[in-house]
Amino acid sequence: MNSLSFAYLLVLLASCLIGSIPWGLIISRVVYKTDIREHGSGNIGTTNALRILGKKGGAAVFVLDFCKGLAAGLISLSACSFFWPGQPLVPLLGPVSTGAPAFIDANALRIVACVGAVLGHIFSPWLGFRGGKGIAVGVGCMFFAIGPVGTLVELAVFVLFVALTRYVSVGSLASAVACPLLALWLLGGSWLAIVLCVLVAAVVFWAHRANIRRLLTHSENRLGSKAVEEDGASQAEAASALTSDAPVADVGAATPADGAGAAAPAAAATGAGAPTPAPAAAKTPEDGAQK
Repeated sequence: MNSLSFAYLLVLLASCLIGSIPWGLIISRVVYKTDIREHGSGNIGTTNALRILGKKGGAAVFVLDFCKGLAAGLISLSACSFFWPGQPLVPLLGPVSTGAPAFIDANALRIVACVGAVLGHIFSPWLGFRGGKGIAVGVGCMFFAIGPVGTLVELAVFVLFVALTRYVSVGSLASAVACPLLALWLLGGSWLAIVLCVLVAAVVFWAHRANIRRLLTHSENRLGSKAVEEDGASQAEAASALTSDAPVADVGAATPADGAGAAAPAAAATGAGAPTPAPAAAKTPEDGAQK
């Protein structure tokens, strides 16, 4: 194995390790004292975090997942600067030329980092090879892989389709389709990079397979709607059950097991309050005798 092949493997493994950090689960457990996998869709990504943890929790998950992609991209840039010093390594409006064959150039090496980070995020070894859906981390990687212009186009595609359909999954899938098309435009001389972008898009589609099924059956949750639990119970029902725990516990504590507590309210409602005046009647003779 030559040094360049070793660099490809090292970048892939390092990016996969960074991408595997389950920030959604970490934030939910450390900050919110819950397991995000047990609520909503069960996913650890931004969309489910927004529904379960709220805006601040969802924003924190997105930023940290996005930074995972940036970190993977920075690793690839370090490798690129070592093998191709002095070259512009981030594409702006066209492919970066390093003078190397297309299958071993800097463009492909940066996309390798993106592949690793997305795979690590979706198949996290810390979660039994389960994870998120790769959108936030992928956008972070793409900032270095296809450049800031391509990343802005990706984000614009995402926002446009979400605004038109109110489905976050549709925006994610549209961004995945745009990825290899943007690579064809910005990395046109690197066919390995384009093939790897197609692979990333395919993996993202696979991660969204449940969303695609729900879209086809018109049961997908729109943006702002209540999340549906995997077992069929809605988030609203779960929240109602949680909020009703305290009143139920109070009633149970106030009601004896023999049912006497229930009899007392019933007696009060019917006006049968004989036990109450009885002590007063017992005290009256004593009072009179004292007088």
